[in-house]
This record gives sequence, structure tokens and C-alpha cells, in this order.
Amino acid sequence: MKTEHEEQREFVQWMRQTHPDARIFAIPNGGQRSRTTGAKLKAEGVSAGVPDLYIPAWRCWVEMKRAKGGTVSGPQKDWISYLESIGHTVIIGQGSENAKEKIKSLHLSLNNI
Repeated sequence: MKTEHEEQREFVQWMRQTHPDARIFAIPNGGQRSRTTGAKLKAEGVSAGVPDLYIPAWRCWVEMKRAKGGTVSGPQKDWISYLESIGHTVIIGQGSENAKEKIKSLHLSLNNI
């Protein structure tokens, strides 16, 4: 089974190849860090629960999970609720294939506006 990192890497590669005009970038909130580094990042504005990826042109956030077993945490649910309340789209990708399908649907709906 692929890790969340592998799923996200695969999705970002696909996104950049399939939609080269829609920039995507990662929010590096996860990972193991020392307490000192964690404190510095928190002071700089890092916030637990912010989705993993952002596509600015589409006002779309992507929270990546493994295809099986990944769950959304309380802080993630809070951020998702907030982002949706201000008009942003949030996709929870249960693996790269699921995220791709959701992006395809979103892209179709954006083109029909």
C-alpha cells in the first residue's frame, strides 16, 4: 500500500502534467520536527489541520490521505469547514486516483460556469 507521501507525489505530478496552467503547491505542515523547529514554525504561522495542497486559480485545497485507512483529524475538519464557509473548495483525496477523479469533476464544473 502506498504511503500518503507517495499518493501526494503521484497526484502533484499528474496535476502538473494535466493542468500546467493551474499552479499547485504543498503546505508542509506534517513530518517529524524537533521541538525547537516546531515552535519556530508555529510562531511563523504554521497551523495544524491546514490541507496539504493548494491550487490558487481554482481556490481549491486538497487534503491527501492514503487510499485505505486515512482519516481526517479534528483540526483538519475545522479548517475544511472554515475554508468552505469562505467559498473555497476542499477535496479530500483518498489516494491519488480518487483525488484525480475529484479534480476532473471540479475542472468540468469550473469550465461550465
